[in-house]
Amino acid sequence: MPRAGAFIHSDEIERYHYPPECPFKTERAAMTRTILHSMGLYICDNTCEMAPRPATEKELLLFHEPEYLEALRRISKGDFRADDLYRGIGTSDTPVFADLYPYAELAAGATLVGAELILSGKADFAFNPSGGYHHAFAAAAGGFCYINDVVIACKILEAKGRRVLCLDLDAHHGNGTQAAFYGDPDVFTVSFHESGKTLFPWGGFENEIGENRGFGYNVNVPLPAGTDDDTFVFAFGEIVPPLLNAYKPDVIVLEIGMDILSVDPLTHLSMTNNAIADTLPLLVKCGIPLLAVGGGGYHPEHTARGWALAWTILCGNEPDAAGTIGMGGMFLGNAEWSAGLWDGRIYATDENKIAVRSQVENTVTAIRATVFPIHRINVQ
Repeated sequence: MPRAGAFIHSDEIERYHYPPECPFKTERAAMTRTILHSMGLYICDNTCEMAPRPATEKELLLFHEPEYLEALRRISKGDFRADDLYRGIGTSDTPVFADLYPYAELAAGATLVGAELILSGKADFAFNPSGGYHHAFAAAAGGFCYINDVVIACKILEAKGRRVLCLDLDAHHGNGTQAAFYGDPDVFTVSFHESGKTLFPWGGFENEIGENRGFGYNVNVPLPAGTDDDTFVFAFGEIVPPLLNAYKPDVIVLEIGMDILSVDPLTHLSMTNNAIADTLPLLVKCGIPLLAVGGGGYHPEHTARGWALAWTILCGNEPDAAGTIGMGGMFLGNAEWSAGLWDGRIYATDENKIAVRSQVENTVTAIRATVFPIHRINVQ
């Protein structure tokens, strides 16, 4: 029987936008749906579109401080105060705008709809491209993020007795999510991201592995600038399958940031969406319910195409069929494709690739040496 899935989106959420000068474009979610519709890949057997709802106050308080939420509501009404800067609000990364709070609570609610569908057994997988705000802390905003939907969803799943693997593939380290579960063994956080040596939020190093009861339940795989698909897939294969087998999660919460792409203007990786196409099937085939969210991605067109590709894989469509239906396809260079969903692959063969691969191999070795023994994973 085909796996049941839900794409969380609505016309209502398309009404909201960050300021025009902000690199974060909410329009990416609608663009994803448009691409899928145009290719006949949006809704098929056993999948549906589900409308989001605003997250409730009770749900938001599972993670966020009440004073912080009140500040967000006040700011959305035009009452911005100087001390709000101490809450991380009012910078170029977290601008003040009228739709700030209603959008944040609706985008968060969309992720919670996905969690509810999985908990009820009505969906085996759900995708909210408007989610993934992993930089928000309990009482502070950061990196375009005001409400951390990822944390709240994980807490709801955890409260229902589910063991959660929170797997973050965004180019930016999910510092807010890490902080929320750093001492919690019931939510295992794993993040693949560009190294904090070269990218905001300047952390997420391999020696950050949790504390107290959560020691060994937080894994960071920092990737050097210039990391390509092959090296990413290598690291993913060395780290994720053994942890899945050892931890045996009941649910996977997956952040699919498309700022990993070589064309992204804010990051420094050399990847294409083939990195997602090469790794996501492993998660699908393991049969664990999966809640996916969007995240970063600052080249809107390529981000939307990457998420459209991710949706087709979640739905179980064959890559060749999904990527080329009705399309000829012409490679234009550096991850530019005239048709279809797949990027042209980039093959790095210079000395930089050798250096990058060596750094990633050292990181993998360090994680296997420090984290794997905690979970009785054979490192031989």
